Amino acid sequence: MKGTPRPFKVLGVQQIAIGGPDKLRLQKLWVDMLGLDVTGTFRSERENVDEDICAIGSGPFRVEVDLMQPLDPDKKPAVHTTPLNHIGLWIDDLPLAVEWLTAQGVRFAPGGIRKGAAGFDITFLHPKANDEFPIAGEGVLIELVQAPAEVVAAFAQLAQRPH
Repeated sequence: MKGTPRPFKVLGVQQIAIGGPDKLRLQKLWVDMLGLDVTGTFRSERENVDEDICAIGSGPFRVEVDLMQPLDPDKKPAVHTTPLNHIGLWIDDLPLAVEWLTAQGVRFAPGGIRKGAAGFDITFLHPKANDEFPIAGEGVLIELVQAPAEVVAAFAQLAQRPH
């Protein structure tokens, strides 16, 4: 690995986002069959998405599962064309992570750090590399999510337990 040591930690999985043409079909499996709780909804014209926010687990180790359908299937982003739309990772220091990863040649999607659907600061690693930024998600969109203090503390406690 080139450059300086990594100055941030990936703490765990924050979310899994699943897209389809009809979120009612996604609900049939994830909510009705597998028993996930629907904890909220999110609609955004800009992001072309109508989603149900579901959850697995609880507390700081809760994993969000977003069931997404496009508001307009002919517009971008096409949240339904990749069934596993993206994964979200908890990051302990998002601005520092973005700065360091960019310096290492990691490509980010346009939009910078902004508030996400769940209210946390987020940014996305681009799924495709280019000449300027040769490191990317290799076909996978990856969301980096600023972990709140209680999540950072819970993962720190977990890491201190004897294995």
